Amino acid sequence: MFGRETPKGKRIGESWELADLPEDPRQKSAPGQRIAGAGKSKIVNGELAGETLEQAIRKYPEEITGRKQFSLPFPLLIKFLDCGEVLSMQVHPDEATCRRTGKGGSKSECWYIISAAPGAVIYKGLKNGVTREKFERAIKEGTVERMLNKVEVKVGQCHYLPAGTPHAIGAGLLIAEIQTPSDTTYRVFDWNRVDEKGKPRPLHIEEAIASIHFDASGDNLSVTTIGRLVSSECFKVDKGHQMRNCEVLLTPGQMKTVIIISGFGTIIGGGTIIEFKAGDTVLIPAAYEGVMRFSAETEYLTVMI
Repeated sequence: MFGRETPKGKRIGESWELADLPEDPRQKSAPGQRIAGAGKSKIVNGELAGETLEQAIRKYPEEITGRKQFSLPFPLLIKFLDCGEVLSMQVHPDEATCRRTGKGGSKSECWYIISAAPGAVIYKGLKNGVTREKFERAIKEGTVERMLNKVEVKVGQCHYLPAGTPHAIGAGLLIAEIQTPSDTTYRVFDWNRVDEKGKPRPLHIEEAIASIHFDASGDNLSVTTIGRLVSSECFKVDKGHQMRNCEVLLTPGQMKTVIIISGFGTIIGGGTIIEFKAGDTVLIPAAYEGVMRFSAETEYLTVMI
């Protein structure tokens, strides 16, 4: 859909579009946490081309972020998820759980549905009346899917999943995922699947149970399609839709990250012209002043912190 080239012979399920995670291979990961060498985005154009996001912000913190003091790592992780089959059921801890257990990083996220096969679903939050005891029994019986809300999804929907919400993505979905910068994931159920040697994937039952909010019902989790999609203490997400030859002014004062879902155009300002197209993620510094000019009908997400 975005014209990406992927390594031959490998199944690729995630593309990290904006990331600033630890990359020191000497660091030890907690259960469910990956620390990868590819955890830092690199800038592709301009005088800072080739530098990481972290390096750029250390050089120009106020110009990029709008703040003289800015705590790194960058507080967003943006991905595309290409789900050819149902993913495992998992949960991410909140800050209170991380402090209590002494491990992991908090993670809230939202999913924007870019493409969906007919009948595609997600699993989102506990059903009403599910207690810790019922959930633990379902784990032993291999019936965890009965404990979660099964939601049929459509293109253009945005689903917000705060930390502590058990969830899974079904098959046939292409999703833009916006989240806080942690890759701590506790897998609680994997559909009773086994590998070619007959072995199941590792689960993180104890950590998952400690992270789930059993007092929250998935029936109340928001679904949005237009305007302000997410407004949380972690990030805000707006949906934009512009027609061909329209323009949007980029006024200085606030850093923005723009994810181009469809269409293409240019960003003009400061004596430069930068082209953008579907699948691009563009960080617009707080000090930048210019205009987005759309050469085709374009849909995009604007993320702010």
